[in-house]
Amino acid sequence: MTADRDAQSRSAVLGICCLSVFMAGLDTTIVNVALPSIQHAFHASVSGLQWTIDAYTLTIACLLILSGSLADRFGRRRVFQIGLATFSVGSLACSLAPSLGLLIAFRGLQAVGGSMLNPVAMSIIANTFTDQGGRARAIGMWGSVAGLSLASGPVIGGVLVSGIGWRSIFWINVPVGLIAIALTGWFVPESRAGHARRLDPPGQVLVILLLGCLTAGIIEGPHLGWGSAPTVVLFASSVLAGIVLVVVESRRREPLIDMRYFRSAPFSGAALIGVFALATLGGFLFLNTLYLQDVRGYSAGEAGLLTVPMAAMLAVFSTVSGRLVARRGPRLSLLISGGLIAVGALLLIGLRAHTSVWYLVAAYLLYGAGAGLVSAPITHTALSGMPREQAGVAGAIASTCRQTGAAIGVAVTGAIIAGSPVGFLHASRTAWGVVAGCGVMVVLLGMVSTGRWALAIAERNGSRVAGDESPAMTGV
Repeated sequence: MTADRDAQSRSAVLGICCLSVFMAGLDTTIVNVALPSIQHAFHASVSGLQWTIDAYTLTIACLLILSGSLADRFGRRRVFQIGLATFSVGSLACSLAPSLGLLIAFRGLQAVGGSMLNPVAMSIIANTFTDQGGRARAIGMWGSVAGLSLASGPVIGGVLVSGIGWRSIFWINVPVGLIAIALTGWFVPESRAGHARRLDPPGQVLVILLLGCLTAGIIEGPHLGWGSAPTVVLFASSVLAGIVLVVVESRRREPLIDMRYFRSAPFSGAALIGVFALATLGGFLFLNTLYLQDVRGYSAGEAGLLTVPMAAMLAVFSTVSGRLVARRGPRLSLLISGGLIAVGALLLIGLRAHTSVWYLVAAYLLYGAGAGLVSAPITHTALSGMPREQAGVAGAIASTCRQTGAAIGVAVTGAIIAGSPVGFLHASRTAWGVVAGCGVMVVLLGMVSTGRWALAIAERNGSRVAGDESPAMTGV
């Protein structure tokens, strides 16, 4: 009976963690289908719509590693519940926002809570499922739910926006969040890391400056002018923050981002693949929503229904990807993924106002399959050759790169649309070309980062990381 109760308790913990990742992932994509409605409600510009999306993904990208460190230090259950509460309050505030500026601010508040969900949930799962087989199955289930949440966003959002209104996409998070908080208190035991990493305020500030200034420069460039002083200052600040980040983090004993990881070719390749692959998803959802609703005149519900083939393929192939990586390694999955993403995007370059629905569906199927295949090999490649005790931090950095990619995808494609003097259809050709180019980069980086020489470098670097106490003898 005790064994049965323990199994039930572990299943409950896994269910709570899966619920949290579904909530956080859903809000990465659900808002896209509501953008035209938000635009009409607040008379928003394209840059305003970009910030509505990127305020969420960018904030998560900036705080993901910090949230994991806070959970290790102050208690995973406590931080997890704080994250759920913050996410719920932010969602409620978004649903009541009286202006676009406040909506963007509240999306950032949502993301502060969201950043405490995924990395902490992964730590809770690892602490709950102590046997290797059970942990692998639990993480596989967690990853499948993460993929399903991204795929479900446009579909669920379309139904809610058409039936109730755009504010309803935020309402649903509140009761779910409250239930999750209560269940966490009942079923999830408190745990902390044996040796919690020290906080790194300088590194955190530099990450925020690097990603924030870069994204702001891309989004505001078309409006301010690419050569204007504010735009130049934003890009220059981003570059300077990146340089200082490398110098500072290389000298800290317990840095926020351990620069030694990037000496591993597979890890660096996986980080870049995460940026390019998720940039395609952010760009795809942003462009496709505006095309279906603003150009073709579909309702949010009709647009969501039309993206079901893409969502279904993304969900199915997220599961297929894990099995393919387990049997054949990450290389084949990455090559197929990048190729399908590129072909799907290329098919969308020539879109017209009355392009056949069947043509759209074919492109969506190809793109969705490619987007679904990419997640598992990114994680596998990032962890190649890494010591087991470093896997959590390395995985968090890889997740940060994925979130950064999603934010940049929206920023770049939106900037192309906003900066074009011609109509959406003509400007979108360039944007879809950029999405296709990102798919090609996934193929190229997949080939480079999974070769024998790359894996050999990873093994040597992993040994050095495991053997060194700090990245520099002069650590602070």
